[in-house]
Formats: sequence, C-alpha cells, structure tokens
Amino acid sequence: MIPAQTLFTPATLASRADGSSIVSRLVTELAAGTDLELLLERFLVSIVALAGAQAGAVRLLTDDGQHMRLVAQQGLPAHVLIAERLVERDCGMCGIAADNDVLGWVEDVQSCARHSNDPYFGQQCRRVLAISLPHGNQVLGIYNLFFEADTQINSQTQTILRLIGQLLGLTLHNARIERERLRVTVMKERQEMVNEVHDALAQTLAYARMRLPLLHDAMLAHDDERSLKYFTDVKSAVGEVHDNLREVMTYFRTRMDPLGLLHALQGIADGFFSRTGITLEIRNSGQNLNLTDEQEVQVFHIIQEALANIAKHSMARRAVVAIDKTPQRLEFVIEDDGLGMAAPSVSTIVTMATGLAASTHFGLEIMQSRAQRLGGHLEVGMKDGGGTRVRLVLPMTPTPTESSV
Repeated sequence: MIPAQTLFTPATLASRADGSSIVSRLVTELAAGTDLELLLERFLVSIVALAGAQAGAVRLLTDDGQHMRLVAQQGLPAHVLIAERLVERDCGMCGIAADNDVLGWVEDVQSCARHSNDPYFGQQCRRVLAISLPHGNQVLGIYNLFFEADTQINSQTQTILRLIGQLLGLTLHNARIERERLRVTVMKERQEMVNEVHDALAQTLAYARMRLPLLHDAMLAHDDERSLKYFTDVKSAVGEVHDNLREVMTYFRTRMDPLGLLHALQGIADGFFSRTGITLEIRNSGQNLNLTDEQEVQVFHIIQEALANIAKHSMARRAVVAIDKTPQRLEFVIEDDGLGMAAPSVSTIVTMATGLAASTHFGLEIMQSRAQRLGGHLEVGMKDGGGTRVRLVLPMTPTPTESSV
C-alpha cells in the first residue's frame, strides 16, 4: 500500500512514457471540459492497458456515503456488472480506499465473489487493485483494476496510477460543483419567474377581480351604464394582463448576453431600427462599469423595458441610451424624440376611440422595483425639446483600490 504522502516528481513521471502520455491527455481533457462519463470510459481503456489488467471500473460514493456506485467500466463481463453496480462502502480494501487516499491490493478476491456467487473472481480474475479518487482531504470514490494472474506492478506504474486517481478526483469534484451551480441557477430562475409574474400580473388581476362583483350587481340591476363601465374595466384589465404576460415571456426568452451588459445593449441597438423603424444609439463614457452579474441583469431589463415603451408608444424617430460614470454614481439615460408623456400615443388614441379606458401599464412599477433592488432610483419625465427621458441612477461602491487613493 502506497501512503498518501507519496511525491510525484517530473523525473518519476518521465520514466514511464506511456503513463506520462495518459496523464498529459487526461490533463488536456480536463481543461477542455469533456463529458465526465465519456472521459472515464475512454481513460479506463488506457489505464487498463498501462497496468496490464483485463478490466477496470470507477466507483463513486453515493450521497448518503453508505455505498459505492459503478459509473464506468471496461472489460467486465455482463453477468458481473449486475452484482457490481452497487456495493457497500466498507467492503474490504475498496472500503479502505474509500476512506483513505491509498493504493492497495484486495487480499482475498473470494470476498468479491460473495456479492454474486460468481466464479469470475478467483478463476478469471485473481487480483484486484483499489486506487482512491481523492480531492483535498476528501475521497470521492475509487477505481479498480482487475487482473487475471498474480500480477505485480512496479513502483513507477503505481505512482502514475495514483496520480491518475488524483486527477480523476479533481474531475469528479469539479463535476459536483457544476451540478450544484446548475441546480442553484435553475432554482434562482424559477424564483425570478415567480417574482416577475407576480409583479406584472397580480395587481391587474386583483383589479379585475374587484370589478367582477360590481359588474354582476349592475347586470342584475339592469343598469346598462354601470354594466358597460365595469365591463370596459374588466376588458381593459384582461388586455393589460395579456400584454404583461407577453412581456414576461419576452423577458425570459431574451436572457442576458454572456459577454456582458454593454455587449447586450449593442446587440439590441443593432436590430432596433429593423424591428421598430427607430434609430437607436448607445453612448458610453464609462468603460468599466464595475457591476456584478446580477446588477447587469437588472439594469439590462430596465433599459429593455424603457426601449419597449419607446417602440410601442412614442412615435419617435431616434432614441439614445447614454451611460455616464463618476466616482459617486453610475447613470443610464434613455431618451427619445417622440410625442412625450403629455401627448397621447397612438395606442391611447385607439383605445379612446373604441370607448375603452386607457390601460394602466405596470411596466413602470416593475422598472421602479428593479431600481430599488439595485439601491438606486428611477426618474421618468419629459425631455427638453420634446420626447421622454428615463434616468436610472446607481450609487457607486468604491473598490479597495479606489478607496485607498
């Protein structure tokens, strides 16, 4: 058994060219982010050949830590696989390797045969080697090599097998972190979707629900004037819910650009004219915005909502998103040269002509809510010379370098 303190020096690795090649390829595959199961299956072929074994297997500890689960194998007979799919953690040398960072031989292969009463162990397989898959102070699993003869492995090969075990342990650790990251991301997006649906729809639905009993009473009283009014209110609210739901769906389809906020805004600008007939310009005087990923997402959707309102209501020809940064604040200004808030938009005129009340749009409230989450504030008003101006101001938190100047 090789103790955990064994040192892997370049001279030791260079003494075995085929082993060094496997290690080099394994490091390359790890850097490339290759699929874990494919990685294990592929390298078991090389590891089995390097050690002169007839078969190999990789086992991971289950979440409860009570068993070891077979996740990859090469060369094991089909009838043996059934019994080897799940074994107890404390099973002989494999259990020792699962508790400590070691390489050790299974002294009694007949103990392996007791899992299935299969003649494979003791006849076709006469020796089994167990190598830990460690990361830091934790062992995540083991890998086994199965030999058909009373094989001996020299110390150089044992050293390489231990190094491979450490690299595979690193791979398993990274895969576990990635699974947890994906789980957290999914949960976060689900909660975000719940929040968005609530913010966009709840108030309007509550308003429609309060109007329905009034509509019912007016109808029973044969009060046509009140009935028409409450019907108009409900119809307007349902239309608002429909519009807001489409906005929420668009929000979750148009996710944040992985290259960052500035790249995402330029992407909107590139296709804005073809979609809306409005020229959109991005003016940025603050190159390093120093925003977190979450902050960039919130700012992006505030600007996206402001631009959606310009496209739907302003009848503008030009719009600008201007970004300015000082040591105290970060400012985003969205302006257009359209009708402005005081003049009725086309959608409002059409609504009034059809006898419906102008809809109550909750997009501004959602924008305000986002700004508050960022610790900033949002201003909406008329622009000098005509048009609308939306201004988002965020306080800047000095970086350690800035604060020390």
